[in-house]
Amino acid sequence: MNKIIIFLVSAIIFVGLANADHHNEVVKPSQMTKVDIAGAMYERPDMTESTKNGNTTLDVTSMLSSDGKFETGMYRSGATQMIIDEPYGVDEIFYIIEGSITLTSADGSVMTSGAGETLSIPKEWTGIWDTDGYSKIWAIYYGDSKE
Repeated sequence: MNKIIIFLVSAIIFVGLANADHHNEVVKPSQMTKVDIAGAMYERPDMTESTKNGNTTLDVTSMLSSDGKFETGMYRSGATQMIIDEPYGVDEIFYIIEGSITLTSADGSVMTSGAGETLSIPKEWTGIWDTDGYSKIWAIYYGDSKE
């Protein structure tokens, strides 16, 4: 019984110290340098690479808010077409570094954006996403959808 009490007291002290350490952490801004944007970002160990239907995508998160509802990063994709018939689900803004994207909304309206331009997509959007390939810097707000 004494061993259990000693273990529990030790665990409580350890958790208390760990939490105290966490509260003393310095919160720092996230940065994407010119070198990162030129492609070095995709060499990070936390970069995820996936291939679907012959298209390879690279995705790297540079910052995730403490509540998990806001995130930034970079993404690169080859040629693809996505039919989005359910709401997009997140609010996203992104700056296209290279390539272009054509978005055809459910009402048939078409918007094409290329390198040097920014797109904002509301979470309710539906339509068709077409690209011959692109790279972007993105920021996503999940709101309550990530709970």
